Amino acid sequence: MLKRNDLTKQIAKICSFAKQLFVTVNLIHMITYEDFLKVDIRLGKIIDVKDFPEAKKPAYKLTIDLGEEIGIKRSSVQLPGTYIKEELEGMLVACVVNFPARQIGPFISEVLTLGFKNTENIGYVLVTPSKSMVKLGDRLL
Repeated sequence: MLKRNDLTKQIAKICSFAKQLFVTVNLIHMITYEDFLKVDIRLGKIIDVKDFPEAKKPAYKLTIDLGEEIGIKRSSVQLPGTYIKEELEGMLVACVVNFPARQIGPFISEVLTLGFKNTENIGYVLVTPSKSMVKLGDRLL
């Protein structure tokens, strides 16, 4: 049978181990600022929206102007249920421009348009600046 002092030492060891484990698990998910800078997120403007009936889940095909440096790119995004096509045209959006292009059915998505999952589980809510004092192609920092 363990004495009270021995039991206290054992509990302290377990707590110390748990704290180390917690720190280790959290470090796995931590990235450096340099890691973040590897993801090139730019501001674009949606200039055209088309239905994408061939997609497995309801989606639109977007044409996005990302400014002079990057130019015009296309993106497939699951937005029906959150947005109608008319409200998307002219909207400013954040896009990852340095991921490889991705084949989605018959469509090549060249950039990843960023959004948050809609709480009603119907598509995504786009990341868009709250002010218009930005320029197409600006990088998110």
